[in-house]
Amino acid sequence: MAWHLITCEYPPDIGGISDHTAQLARGLAAAGEDVHVWCPGRPGSAGASGADCASHQSRRAGVRVHALMGAFGLVDLIRAGAALDACPGPRRILVQWLPHGYGRRSLNLGFCVWVASRARRGDQVDLVVHEPFLELAARPVRHLAMALVHRLMTVILLRAVHRVWVSTPAWESLLRPFALGRPLEIRWLPVPGCEGMREADARSRAAGPPRRPLVGHFGSYGALVAPLLDERLVRVLAGASRPDAVLVGAGSEGFAAAFLAAHPEFVGRVRASGVIPPDAVAETLASCDVLLQPYPDGITVRRTSAMAGLAQGRPIVTTTGHLTEPSWAEQGAVALVPVLDVEGFAASAEHLLTDAEERARLGARAHMVYHAHFSVGHLVRTVLAVA
Repeated sequence: MAWHLITCEYPPDIGGISDHTAQLARGLAAAGEDVHVWCPGRPGSAGASGADCASHQSRRAGVRVHALMGAFGLVDLIRAGAALDACPGPRRILVQWLPHGYGRRSLNLGFCVWVASRARRGDQVDLVVHEPFLELAARPVRHLAMALVHRLMTVILLRAVHRVWVSTPAWESLLRPFALGRPLEIRWLPVPGCEGMREADARSRAAGPPRRPLVGHFGSYGALVAPLLDERLVRVLAGASRPDAVLVGAGSEGFAAAFLAAHPEFVGRVRASGVIPPDAVAETLASCDVLLQPYPDGITVRRTSAMAGLAQGRPIVTTTGHLTEPSWAEQGAVALVPVLDVEGFAASAEHLLTDAEERARLGARAHMVYHAHFSVGHLVRTVLAVA
């Protein structure tokens, strides 16, 4: 049975869903599976038109990519459906789901109905829920309306799919009521990080010239995380170890510019990479002594930015919040600080920067936990175990 992964983004798109889909697709292909990816098209994209399963595809790393989904409108879905029907059955479809990924201002009921129709046609449809729906809030009214429509979309999907995968176990309790009593199988699916550079870069660090300690952050520097990072980074840079800082990811250059404008005393000690390829992300993170990864709702297993640091075996200082799973405290793979404790966060980072033995211990633990629970290999084994 061939795998058909339907996604709202795929490389060269940048984003967590893009990375997760590419990792899963390449991992399944490497395991000998027949893998197709169905993603939005662009003018001139390989696979942007065509009439049968073979003619409108391109191959990337052994994966057949069909860039036919367009903007997920009615015409796009009819075209993609016809192309799917032309592919030999039986078909196993896996939909990467978050409401705001599929157009129509996150209110694409038509896409949900189309997914349900694939199940009625006999395809085995699994849903990977990265984000379920907006929280219910009375204000603004449009957010309340969107949250209600998201729940209707969830009902449509959960009544049709064969199985649900969740990016964090926290989503199960939110989703279960919308199955309306259906005994639906819901399982956790790991979200890997960037892999591959740890050992080589560790050797280059050991052999290189003496340098300042280096702290890093990987993320998108959005409105919720940026203020948390700002107030913690100031304190870490002012600490006794006097580290430099490297900021990685989309939005890092803008954040660095604003940070240095507000804190000119750190000019020359903070640099930003901007958007760089996954291998370069891995290499840059591997060069850091400590990573600073605060989150307003706490670290969770769905945080790809945290997974990237774990994959490189880097000591990470992060925050606990209402979404943080108990496993983080049990596994001891990161340094945990309550999200409101800014001084405690800075103190934890300073302790790691000045204690080489503790840095090595926490980094080794991070690397071990990542490969046991979050790696691409574990992701693929988890999916294939129930296929």
